[in-house]
Amino acid sequence: MTLFTRLASLFEAGHAREVDLLRDAMAPPPGDLRAAAVLIAVTDRPQPGVLLTHRPETMRAHAGQAAFPGGKLDPGEDAITAALREAHEELGIHPRDVQVIGASDSFHTRTGYDITPVLAVVPPDLELTPNPAEVAGWFEPPLAYVLDPANRVPRTVEWDGAERTYFEIMWQDHRIWGVTAAIIGNLARRLELAEVFDD
Repeated sequence: MTLFTRLASLFEAGHAREVDLLRDAMAPPPGDLRAAAVLIAVTDRPQPGVLLTHRPETMRAHAGQAAFPGGKLDPGEDAITAALREAHEELGIHPRDVQVIGASDSFHTRTGYDITPVLAVVPPDLELTPNPAEVAGWFEPPLAYVLDPANRVPRTVEWDGAERTYFEIMWQDHRIWGVTAAIIGNLARRLELAEVFDD
């Protein structure tokens, strides 16, 4: 069975059932949410990885943070189209190289975005061409590692006069936290992890 078939089957089953305790914004977002999408690109290896980027330190929002390729929907786009376009613009991943599985649970950010994660499989060792205006670098942690709840550590901060809890995943010298870690956590609750990797 291919990785795509395994993930697609688990994705369908996971989204057909109720899942408790999905994460959402750390604080209530404003009334008008702007639609956005990200691509969770899983590399088709014996031990699959997932492609993540670091945002440039010069960006106005979320500078330096680890993120999935993604951004706001353009007029007329759906989440899948936007996620594919953004992955092409940010990393040079051509849509023809992407096997889309589907759109997962949306995440509302306190900054006013309604982010739809799109799960997909891409070939291993694609030649990536990061756009320096949007990407400072990229990395590929193992999918099993980031989905493992043991590797998501809760952290608490004082934010807007209240204590807020977020999750942090450390892999090598990369820190994955905030919205990206929450989206990973939600996906992990939808998938039965062991079944993805058992032969």
